[in-house]
Amino acid sequence: MLSDTLDTRLGSYRLGAKIRALRLAKGLGLAQLGEHSGYSAGMLSRIETGQVVPTLPTLMRIAMVFGVGLEHFFADSAAPVLAVVRRDERLSLPNRPDGQPAFHFESLDFPVTRRQMEAYRARFDAGAAMTEPHQHAGDEVIYVIEGCLDVLIHGRTHRLEAGDSMYFEAGFPHRYGVSDDTGCEAMVVVSVVQ
Repeated sequence: MLSDTLDTRLGSYRLGAKIRALRLAKGLGLAQLGEHSGYSAGMLSRIETGQVVPTLPTLMRIAMVFGVGLEHFFADSAAPVLAVVRRDERLSLPNRPDGQPAFHFESLDFPVTRRQMEAYRARFDAGAAMTEPHQHAGDEVIYVIEGCLDVLIHGRTHRLEAGDSMYFEAGFPHRYGVSDDTGCEAMVVVSVVQ
């Protein structure tokens, strides 16, 4: 029998509810989950309703059925996602750390672990060469704060000036470049594919 303190702390993770949500999302019944996990439908029902707290090996076996890690059950999903990133705390990500970078990205949201998008302040240096073609999953939005930015995608160059924005599917090869000597500052938001 668990102490009241342990019972309360474990209850806050809502392990049973999370297992039930995974099971229902996959369209499995308790018997089907039992076949895959090796536990009886009755035992799984008691776990889902909170009557029984699963051991870590039991939880791991269930997690493997759904292709998730143990962290899925212990992440604080009830807490709202919020992060403040101060100007001097940003992580800078040059695209070529070993040479003259064509641009610098500063992450605006790096402390957030459960994000649906990634936001960057991008600085494109004057006179820098056009970036190499790259592509990634998800969609991308670019908003030019100052200067001009050329975005090459689908064989066409789109010139964006201060105040202009562009949305595109980032799964297609694209490149960035600055054609004048003033450089450019932009905000880039990329959707995260889960």
